[in-house]
Amino acid sequence: MTTRRNFIKKTTAGTAAVTLGGLVLPSSSYGNILGANDQINCAVIGVRSRAKAHVKAINEDPNAKILYSCDVDDVILEEHNAWCQENIGYIPKVEKDFRKMLEDKKVDAVFIATPEHWHAPMAILALQAGKHVYVEKPCSHNPHENELLVAAQKKYGKKVQMGNQQRSAFTSISAIKDIREGVIGDVYKGEAYYSNNRGSIGNGKVIEVPKTLDWELWQGPALREKYKDNVHPYNWHWFRNWGTGEIHNNGTHEIDICRWALGVDLPNSVTSFGGKYTYDDDWEFVDNQQVTYTFDNDKFITWTGHSRGVLKPKRPGRGITIYGSEGSIMLDRNFYQLYDLQGNLIKEEKEGGSSETTNTRGEGSLDVNHVGNFFKAIRADESLHADIKDASISTMLCHLGNMAQDAGETLKIDNSTGKVLNNEMAMNFWKREYAPGWEPKL
Repeated sequence: MTTRRNFIKKTTAGTAAVTLGGLVLPSSSYGNILGANDQINCAVIGVRSRAKAHVKAINEDPNAKILYSCDVDDVILEEHNAWCQENIGYIPKVEKDFRKMLEDKKVDAVFIATPEHWHAPMAILALQAGKHVYVEKPCSHNPHENELLVAAQKKYGKKVQMGNQQRSAFTSISAIKDIREGVIGDVYKGEAYYSNNRGSIGNGKVIEVPKTLDWELWQGPALREKYKDNVHPYNWHWFRNWGTGEIHNNGTHEIDICRWALGVDLPNSVTSFGGKYTYDDDWEFVDNQQVTYTFDNDKFITWTGHSRGVLKPKRPGRGITIYGSEGSIMLDRNFYQLYDLQGNLIKEEKEGGSSETTNTRGEGSLDVNHVGNFFKAIRADESLHADIKDASISTMLCHLGNMAQDAGETLKIDNSTGKVLNNEMAMNFWKREYAPGWEPKL
């Protein structure tokens, strides 16, 4: 007998979305999708900041419920419980060890907003437990994990969406549609930038692990280090054992949109210039960086990352400019602007709701769109806006940016695999060393 869910998949395959040149446009009416009443039970892992945007987006769906809040820090869990009561009207069950939550067959989907060294290993464990996965960017800590996560999704067959939520911006979707239709002629260049004025993280001191924190589980697959007072809960971003630097933390978003607009995948070469110019502290990555990617057909993408030091003259915190032979397009999370070759504004569109651009939560209407697309894909087998197979390519570009910076020279890339050609030193960064017993496997 045909099941209700199979019937839903068959009957919505031709009507739930419009596809144009490989671009999946959003359905005009979410409420009319067959299967929209199917309950989706969720668990959210890592609930300090970014996850709150996930929680609010999940709560927008009347037939989605959060069964679990998972975190290794009791202080963060207590704060989050109070926040949940105030903002969504109930407190999900609390679990410090996410692996126990994965044993619950009632959980359909897992949202991952942990430190980055956990993203791919945790997503793979969730897939092996039969869960759909929404994983924050970057989807991996290193290129090896990129490959492994894509293979895991293929093997276990569940939906995996990466949290590069601008893929679900109606204005960005409209801009890409216009680009495909030739509104700015032949596109050749994408400029991505991010600017902030982060402060010093200081020089950490080894202290006793807080009794409220499970430091062993926090480290998980990473090599073991003593606890320092300047790592948790946010500055792990700037340590190589756990984080991946600003190009992943924020550059992933804009680099992804440039790649989408230019219709390119892996590059032919990557060059990075930059350094640590501001504070004498424990920050282990460059804090200012310029990366250039070259592709077939003379297309290229640049990323300018300015993490620290006041930037003058003042400019917006982040954005994208796409250049074509007949005009240009400016995009960010909240608008789309089309210009002719003389710089005249021809067209402007704005998102229906705003999204934050430079704070640590990044909350806004795009989260609702992106999570909504994830739920549609689960219920009706719709296409994901940031399917992991494609999203991992944007993540790979960021890995290559870091690898080129560390190599100190232009890297030649096999654009079918992403692997660096004729540079053994650079390829040493393809895979990390894992703590004994923690290496992710299919």
